[in-house]
Amino acid sequence: MSDDTSPKAILRKRLYWHSRRGMWELDLLLIPFLEARFETLSEVEQLAYQRLIEEEDQDLFVWLMHREWPEEPELRHIVQMIVEHAETTDNSAYRTL
Repeated sequence: MSDDTSPKAILRKRLYWHSRRGMWELDLLLIPFLEARFETLSEVEQLAYQRLIEEEDQDLFVWLMHREWPEEPELRHIVQMIVEHAETTDNSAYRTL
């Protein structure tokens, strides 16, 4: 992370730290997605990601492990994007988180 203090950089830093969870499995899904895709998301998708990381770890785990989907369409969409990113990207660099 840089020393940039712009509102956009501050938001990104906050999202990064809130994306670090109590479960390593969630870290391996959320952080790579945030770093690679967040800037290219639409405003609606960015807001959905922000809402998603406010959820409890156990709910995130169930959703991101394909056991259930969120009821809210916006959250379901962002979860599907995160899962797709994880399944199509080499995230081996993040295994040391």
